[in-house]
Amino acid sequence: MIFYAIHTFGCKVNQYEGQQIAQLCDNLGLKKADNCQNAQVVIVHSCCVTSLASAKCRQAINRTKKLSPNAAIILTGCLPKANLPELHNLGNIRLVGNIHNLNKEISEIVTHPEFYIKTKTEHKINEKRDLPQLEPLKSFTGHTRAFLKVQDGCDGFCSYCIVPYVRKNIWSKPLTDAVAEAQHLVSSGHKEIVLSGIHLGAYGRSSVIRKGWDEKDRLAELVKTVAQVPGLERLRLSSLEPAELSDALLDVIASYKNIMPHLHLSLQSGSDTVLESMNRKYSIGDFLKVVEKAKSRLDRPAITTDIIAGFPTETDENFEQTMNIIGRVGFSRIHVFPYSMRKGTAAEKFGDTVSAAVKRERVNQIKQLGSELARKFAARFIGERVTVLVEDEKNRTGLCERYYTMRVLGRPVQKGQIITGTIQPDGWSIL
Repeated sequence: MIFYAIHTFGCKVNQYEGQQIAQLCDNLGLKKADNCQNAQVVIVHSCCVTSLASAKCRQAINRTKKLSPNAAIILTGCLPKANLPELHNLGNIRLVGNIHNLNKEISEIVTHPEFYIKTKTEHKINEKRDLPQLEPLKSFTGHTRAFLKVQDGCDGFCSYCIVPYVRKNIWSKPLTDAVAEAQHLVSSGHKEIVLSGIHLGAYGRSSVIRKGWDEKDRLAELVKTVAQVPGLERLRLSSLEPAELSDALLDVIASYKNIMPHLHLSLQSGSDTVLESMNRKYSIGDFLKVVEKAKSRLDRPAITTDIIAGFPTETDENFEQTMNIIGRVGFSRIHVFPYSMRKGTAAEKFGDTVSAAVKRERVNQIKQLGSELARKFAARFIGERVTVLVEDEKNRTGLCERYYTMRVLGRPVQKGQIITGTIQPDGWSIL
C-alpha cells in the first residue's frame, strides 16, 4: 500500500484543486496518511501570489524532507509555473505545473513505486491545453462549506499580480457540469456551496477584459441555476470585481433566499492614482456607485474586500484616501496584506519604495479600523434571527449569513449543523 499526504496553500480555487488531487489519489488506490511522516508520496499544491506564500510552500517541502527523507515530493500548483528565485535550490522533487498531469504522474507511482520514489529527480512542466480535467468532486472532505471551482485563469494583468503569468488559460465549467457537481456536494451533506474562480466574474468568457463582452450575463445565469439545486441551503459567491456586480446578478441574489447577502468586492486601494498604477479597471467613484447599488437592492449586505498596503506609488496622502474610503463603505471584513514585489510583473519597475516598517504600520491601521467596522456591522443585528453554519464544534463557532463568526451558547452543536436563533448578548456571542 502506498500512502500519500497533501499540503494545500492559497485561495479557494487551490483548496478545491487540493480536494481533487486527494480524490484522484484515492481513486488510483493510494491511501491517505495520518501525516507526511508516514507517506511515501507527498504533494505540495502551491501558491505564489506573495513571497510569503512561496516561503510557506518551501517550508513545507523542507519539513517533509526532514520528516520523511525517502518520500517522493511533487510540487504542483502555481509556484512551478512561475519564473521566480523561490523555485531554485529545492533539490530532488518533481515539478508538475498542470495538476491535470497528476493523473499520469500518480499512475506511474502506482505502477512502479520503487523506481519512481528512488529516482524522483525529473522535473516536469506541462501546460498542454487539451489535457482532460480532473474528475468533479463528490465531497469536500473535512469542510462544512464546499468550494466549487467554476472558472480558472486571468489575463487582466494588474501590475502587481503574478497570477496571469501562472494561470494563463481562461476556462469555465459548463453550466450543466457545475449544477451536477453542486448536486453531488449537497448529496454528500454540504449545506453551503461557495462558487469560486480565479476571476469569477469572467465566468463563461474567453477573457476577463470586459471590452468585447456581449450583453448576456452568464454568471447571473449560473448563480440562478445553482441556487435551484434541491437541498442547497446556502449559496455564496467568492471575490468579484466591482463592475461585475451587474443588475442581473443583483436581481438573482435578491430573488433567492438561499443566496447569502454577502459580497466580496476587491478594492485594493482607495486612491485613484494608485489604482491606475495597479492597472485596475475602475475608479473609486465606480466602486462607490456599485456599493451603493448593492446596499439599495439587498438587505444590509455584508461587503468584504481586499486591500494592498504599501504599493510602491502609495503616498501618505494616498493611504489616508484609502482609510477614508474604508470608513465610508463600512466594510464588514477586510483582508489586508503588505505589498510584495513579484519578479516579472509590471510593478517590478517601480521598485519596492515603501519601507517594511511603513507597510506594517499601514497594515495595522487598516486592521484596527477593520475590526472596529466589523463590530459595528455585527452589532446592527443584535435581537434579530440568524442562521449559523457550525464549523468548529469544539469552540461552538460558525458563520452566519453575512459572513461574521458567531459562538453558539446554551445548546449542543454539531459540525455542519445549521442553527437558527436570536442574537442576544447573553445567548449568542459576536466574535
